[in-house]
Formats: sequence, structure tokens, C-alpha cells
Amino acid sequence: MQAPSVGGVMLPRGKGEVVRLSRGASLTDFAEKINANPASLVQVMFNLGEMVTATQSVSDETLNLLGEEMNYVVQIVSPEEEDRELLESFDIEFGEDEGGETALVARPPVVTVMGHVDHGKTRLLDAIRKTNVIEGEAGGITQHIGAYQASTEVNDEERKITFIDTPGHEAFTAMRARGAKSTDIAILVVAANDGVMPQTIEALNHAKAAEVPIVVAVNKIDVEGADPTKVRGQLTEYGLVAEEYGGDTMFVDISARQGLNIEELLEAVVLTADASLDLRANPDQDAQGLAIEAHLDRGRGAVATVLVQRGTLRVGETMVVGDAYGRVRAMLDDKGENIKEAGPSTPVLVLGLTNVPGAGDNFLVVDEDRTARQIAEKRAARERNAAFAKRTRRVSLEDLDKVLKAGEVQQLNLIIKGDASGSVEALESSLLQLDVGEEVDLRILHRGVGAVTETDIDLATGSDAIVIGFNVRAEGRATQLAEREGVDVRYYSVIYQVIEEIEAALKGMLKPEYEEVELGTAEIREVFRSSKLGNIAGVLIRSGEVRRNTKARVIRDGKVVAENLNIEGLRRFKDDVTEIREGFEGGINLGNFNDIKVDDVIATYEMREKPRG
Repeated sequence: MQAPSVGGVMLPRGKGEVVRLSRGASLTDFAEKINANPASLVQVMFNLGEMVTATQSVSDETLNLLGEEMNYVVQIVSPEEEDRELLESFDIEFGEDEGGETALVARPPVVTVMGHVDHGKTRLLDAIRKTNVIEGEAGGITQHIGAYQASTEVNDEERKITFIDTPGHEAFTAMRARGAKSTDIAILVVAANDGVMPQTIEALNHAKAAEVPIVVAVNKIDVEGADPTKVRGQLTEYGLVAEEYGGDTMFVDISARQGLNIEELLEAVVLTADASLDLRANPDQDAQGLAIEAHLDRGRGAVATVLVQRGTLRVGETMVVGDAYGRVRAMLDDKGENIKEAGPSTPVLVLGLTNVPGAGDNFLVVDEDRTARQIAEKRAARERNAAFAKRTRRVSLEDLDKVLKAGEVQQLNLIIKGDASGSVEALESSLLQLDVGEEVDLRILHRGVGAVTETDIDLATGSDAIVIGFNVRAEGRATQLAEREGVDVRYYSVIYQVIEEIEAALKGMLKPEYEEVELGTAEIREVFRSSKLGNIAGVLIRSGEVRRNTKARVIRDGKVVAENLNIEGLRRFKDDVTEIREGFEGGINLGNFNDIKVDDVIATYEMREKPRG
């Protein structure tokens, strides 16, 4: 029915009908739903005071505004719902075991270890895994999520348990929450000498929200002041009552450092699973599950750690993981050995994907490469549209306070690049949870895995964004492009530092006393062994100059592998020198650090005092 004109344009007016649109839809998408001309909707938006093109992705607010004006109820379809509809269009059911009860067989429980920082989660995982993952953690926290299987004997029967290894600090709320959703049982680690702490309660709430049974590991019973009874009493207040007190929660007193009662803890996990969960899956259908972690490997391309939840994943099958797809070229188990197939509850490293998926993305096996590509492309397009819909208004963190006071900007745009998708997701989630009141809006325009590229700088240039490199550096000509365009690129290796600086910037308090100034970069051409000095890097100075007694970091394949090193020795031929300039060759000794390889880049810098503005 033709109704009165809207803004002088004759349009089909609604009668309160619901129009379902995906996040980041354009006016053209809206027009198709209501059988109108996109150009007339552009005119309506113009009359409402907004300049929007017909094909531009617009925000939810804009779609709702247009809906109200046209007398339609706009319903924004959630990404999960949209994904379900997408898979249904390919006749794929995700999340369901096929074949009924008779097809189901028992599977190992999947466990996440949670708890307060420094209560011994990493050491417990280490004790179970019998390898040392504590060495070399930046900032004393587990930076990457992995997964592995352990075995224990219960009632003379060997039972497997799958562990998802998640970082543990309040900053990792999203990651830990996602870990809990993908798990069957949570082990809550509480130190016997410290008792219940704020993050213990937070972890407990995550596990309860995910409705997973909890086994409590009372750690550090060998430490002075340990009081396991006090821990049991404290947790009673939060609804975890020990079996010996008449409750149904198993408490196990352990020492991860000494390896005490680890077997008893594993047995408690198996017994809890048997008592309260029906852990079965159909191993004979097409594999489905989720990606736990993913990163870019120079030699192997995009690799993802996936957890098979139902079905069996085999080498040679075609899979879709989020917006990535590919034929499984090879699969590695948690020991790094090649395997041909992986059944339910098995974590494997998969090679052969087109790009790096996000941590937490679901995966499924499909019959044809074409189907996989179509699903991945539609998911990628949906993500892209949603990203474009975020409004963009170039500032540096230091400028932000002045700009805010002048009323020139209401939001801070960020681009996040990291070495692994789990870290990137945790960082994004933590930043978006920063509460700085109404004065400024934080928008993350893009996040990805790998080095900072020219494309990232181009996006930052066009949207006044700040680029954050987490454990990665800029590659190729990206650094020069950033300098030329005035884009602020910041590098971090500890996640808390990013959060603190961004929060300080948002509150207009960031006034750093020192700033890092890059002095020069050297490419390692050869590695010489010296019995007295260790490994010496034979280098060509690529840019600037390298000076003795300055700070350095080692970059391999765009990722930072070592921070805070010192240039302890510098040589030209057989002479000790204080500096080597661009274009010249020489030898660099990094003191006790010997893990250097040909093609690594040594980047040198110094901290200079910065005048306060």
C-alpha cells in the first residue's frame, strides 16, 4: 500500500511488521526486505540528518532509526542465529549427535583448570603433563592456550582425560569463560596458604554459569601456613561443600611442586565425571568441535588446535573453522606426533587451513571443498560487514586527553594484532570491558593474528586508529608507512600493560616519562659459536645504527621471541667498536642469550626521557 511520503519520497510504509537484518546490513538489504527502492531510503536517512550510501554497512542504531521512521520493527539477528541459519541452508546440523542412543560411545572428560593467579595452575598442569611450560612466560602468565591428554588408572581401567590449558587472571575472563563452555569439568585450584581470593570466586562463578561440575585442588599443602581445612570452610560459603562434610564436591589436597596426590586428583576428575555426567558421543559421523587456539607458522602456514567434540576427524577431510577452511593436510597430537584420525574429546593440531581462525570458532567437516569455501566466505563477509558498521571518527594516546577536552573525538579506535588468536581475543575482551564512564567510546575496528602489515596501517590511516602489536612487530614497509602517515603503533609483550595504558589514555591520564626510541635493526646472516662468549650473530645493519650497551629484542618471522636484551659486545672484523651504522656488517653478542638463528632480526632501542606536555 502506498502511504504518505516520508521526507517527500513515496515509500511503502510498514504496519509494525518485523524486519530481520544481520549486523552490519546496508540500506540495500533493508530495501530488499520491504520491497522498496534503496535510493529512497538514502533520501529518508538524509532527511533524518544522516549521510549514508545505499551499499554502506550501517550500525544497529541507524537500522533501528530507519525502522521507526518507516513503521517497521527491526530485529538484528545474532551472529549465532545467523550461523545456524547459514548451516541449515547447507543441510548441516551443528551440535547434534547423529544416530540416536545406540550410536553413542563413552568419551574422555574435557577439563579446564581455573583459579587465582599464583595459586599454581600452571605448575599443576606441568606436574600432570610432566613437562615444563613455566619457563619463558612473559609476565609470569600462560600466554597461549593449548590442550593435551593425560591418562590415569581407575578401578584397574586406564582412563583418559583431556585438559584445555587456559591463562588465568581476571583479564582473561572471556577466554576462561569460553574454556568453561567447551569443558565438562572444572578443576578449581586454591592455595592452602592463601585460601579463597577474588579470582577464585570469579573462576567459580564462570564454572557455575557454564553448569560444569567442580573438583577442588587444594594446592601448596607443603608450604608453611597451609590450612586445607580453612579452604574447605571458605568454599562452603560459595556452595561447594566437601564430601567429608556431607556435600558432593570432591576436594583433593595436592602439592604441584612436589607432585603429591596428582593421581588422586585425576581419579577424582574421572569419578566426578562418572557420577554426574553422561559423556558420550557418536564417533562415526562427520567431525564437529571447536578451535582452542590458532596461529600463523612460517613453515606450515595457518595452524589450529582443535578439540573434536563428536565424530572422527581424519587426514584428507575438508573442514571449515570459523571463516577459515581447507583440506586437513596433517594432524599432530599433543606430543607432536603425526596421527591419521582423532575421535571425540581429542585435541589435535591441524595443518592445511587457508587462514587463521579465531579461538572459540566452531569447526565442522563437509563433503566438498566448494561447500567449505562458500560457508567460510559467507562468515567472513558477515564479520566484515559487522566491522564496517562500527562508526569511525588519527590520534595518538598522548593526544587523546586534549582532543577529548576540545570535543573533537568521542571514541578511540584500535587495531589489535597478536601472535595467537586466544591472546588477541582475551585482549579485545579485556579492553572492551574497561569502564571509563561516558566520556569516550572504545572501538576495536580489526583484530588479527600475525605481524602488523601495511593493510593494518592503511586501515588505521583511514580511521584514525591506534595499532597495538601484542608479541608481534611490523613487517616489510609497514613501519615506514606508519611513520609517514603518523599512525601510532604500540608494541607490548604483557597483556596487563596494554590494558593499563589504554585505560590511562581513556581517562586522560597517560603522561609517560619515558618513551622507546628505535635506534637500528640488524639482520642475522650467520651464527658463530664461541666457547668463551656463546653464540655471536654475524649481522648486516639494515637501518639506523646499532650501539653497544643499548637494549635489544630478537624478532623471528615477525614475532618477538626475546625482549629486554643487552648489546653486550659489538665488533667490526677483529676490533671492538661502540657502534655500527646502516649498510655495514659486524658481530653482535647478546650476553647470555644464545637462541639466535639466521634471518632473525635484532632490533635495538633506548628509553629516552620524554618532556611532559
